[in-house]
Amino acid sequence: MEKSAAAAPSGGRSALELPNACFQGSNVLSGSARGVVVNTGARTYFGAITRRLAGRRTKTSFDRGIEGFTWLMIRLMLVMVALVFLIIGLTKHNWVDALLFGLAVAVGLTPEMLPMIVTVNLAKGALALSKRKVIVKRLNSIQNLGAIDILCTDKTGTLTQDRIVLEKHVDVSGRPSDEVMRYAYMNSFYQTGLHNLLDRSVLAHTEFEVERRCRKVDEIPFDFSRKRMSVVVEYEGDHVLICKGAVEDVFTVCSSYQVDDDVLPLIDMIRQDVLEDYEALSAEGYRVLAIGYREFGREKTTFTAADESELILLGYIAFFDPPKGSTAQALRALKEAGVAVKILTGDNDLVTRKICRDVGIDVGRLVTGPQLRGLSPGQLAEMAEGATVLARLSPAQKEQIIQSLQGTGHVVGFLGDGINDAPALKKADVGISVDTAVDVAKESADIVLLEKSLLVLGDGIIEGRKVFGNIVKYIRMGASSNFGNMFSVVGASFFLPFLPMLPIQVLANNLLYDVSQIGIPSDRVDPEFTRVPRKWNIANIRRFMMFIGPMSSVFDYATFLLMLFFFGCVAYARPGTSPELKAYYEALFHTGWFVESILTQTLIVHVIRTRSIPFFQSRASPVMFFFTLFIMAIAVALPYSPLASLLGFVPLPAVYWLWIAGFLAGYCALTHLVKSWFFKKYGVD
Repeated sequence: MEKSAAAAPSGGRSALELPNACFQGSNVLSGSARGVVVNTGARTYFGAITRRLAGRRTKTSFDRGIEGFTWLMIRLMLVMVALVFLIIGLTKHNWVDALLFGLAVAVGLTPEMLPMIVTVNLAKGALALSKRKVIVKRLNSIQNLGAIDILCTDKTGTLTQDRIVLEKHVDVSGRPSDEVMRYAYMNSFYQTGLHNLLDRSVLAHTEFEVERRCRKVDEIPFDFSRKRMSVVVEYEGDHVLICKGAVEDVFTVCSSYQVDDDVLPLIDMIRQDVLEDYEALSAEGYRVLAIGYREFGREKTTFTAADESELILLGYIAFFDPPKGSTAQALRALKEAGVAVKILTGDNDLVTRKICRDVGIDVGRLVTGPQLRGLSPGQLAEMAEGATVLARLSPAQKEQIIQSLQGTGHVVGFLGDGINDAPALKKADVGISVDTAVDVAKESADIVLLEKSLLVLGDGIIEGRKVFGNIVKYIRMGASSNFGNMFSVVGASFFLPFLPMLPIQVLANNLLYDVSQIGIPSDRVDPEFTRVPRKWNIANIRRFMMFIGPMSSVFDYATFLLMLFFFGCVAYARPGTSPELKAYYEALFHTGWFVESILTQTLIVHVIRTRSIPFFQSRASPVMFFFTLFIMAIAVALPYSPLASLLGFVPLPAVYWLWIAGFLAGYCALTHLVKSWFFKKYGVD
């Protein structure tokens, strides 16, 4: 961008757009100046970015989800433990037993496996993503990656190949011209200034390397007032001044034009036609430079900017950053996965519109940074929601757009690789950078791509949804199981003349149940779960808990009745029952409920893990099957093992197992029906 000492024109501009302000770290292509330092350290533009990065990271979708579930379980635990403590204390008149049992229930209700399930799922996901060239820096970002429904990204290097390609070298009539290319090559080769991407693209045409044998005579460096630069070479016996620069500025010093070998006056009609061609190319995203020349005799050896006059317009060259071949495919895949892509770029809106058209993005409404200035938060959110492409943005505006999208309930990912992208990377639910990015961008990112490709990112999103799917299985299972246990324990504590289960049995039950869940991180996730973004929905988890939880209580109470009336445990309260017989009936009841509780809790996760018919339409992983069968076998064997007396168990009658088999079949069938109704009414989230 051209810089000068002239006062900046009035009107809203970002700091980066001020023509009279320079920034540390900028590259000077040509020219000289003296400046006044107005800000240093933390007061500089870069310092402001640093301050924002040093602040506390905003809570992401994952953080809010875990926090919401934690408070849901804490409230449930406080209510249940208090009820159990009071009911047992008041009905059994033994406050010590009430306290011990209440503490055991509190431990049993605590989802101790949640940190392990979450961490192992995330670690497993990180390992799988690494094989897809996605490096995870913060584990919780994996779930956020699967939950994003809006991906904000720059265009350069993501939609495009991040390289400038010279696509056209044509004469004034629009026909391809090697003469134009030859002169452009000599201009780029013989200049002594910094070779920018445009020059490198010109010099990539190695078929014109023969022109390097010319003798350089002089050079007129580029400056921002002329917006052109010239070299003078000895070519075919003459000293030829070759000028390259912005089309309008080269036109002002041209008096004629060349077509084939004919040199004709550059009349207004021809000038207007060429300008219209230039404007059409610019509107399509090309960067266009004009090429002109003038021949001098060999006696002239020194040249100044005044010699850039009476030039012959030879033609022009047009550059383009081509779109990646995989971009259109990746965008279709993201759309099918329910992820909307928004382009947030600081580049020119004309170039951005052209690139977006080429890769199949329906630009629709394009918004620029100046249009966003001065908007209220509500207006900004409406603008960001409705626009697919936002161009000429400042770093602060990128951050504000992400924040406004989050405020309307979206989970937002941001892909960037520059210093100016760092605040937006930190603000997003998941910040994504690439290994070729600047250090501050990679440090601010949660995920680093080894290949800057939306296809790679698409694979990561699907993997993130699988991770979230397995976490949700444990969440739903734990919440519904604990809510069902609340009804069962509270009711049993009220009408039973003894504790419904000994504290040590509650703890053993909890331990075995937790072990049975170890296989969840290895479980398969149904394809339909990964088709759309998934994010935490605590209200839906609460509803699931309230509908599915009581299903277990139905069969708990059925077991209570079975043990009391079919197996005679009700005789415990009859007058004349001996203490030994009372102890047996109490132990028999405890054993029967313990076994039923473990078997139903362990088996029901196979019903909850899928929307489909369990065991038939959707099967768990072999590891999960193993832990399920392993824990169920332990539960069946415990009453007959040497540990039975230590835990307060007695052998169960053979007919008991027929009853329990029927209970398990009925429990699975009823829960599946209620689950299917629930998902149909409230959805999966």
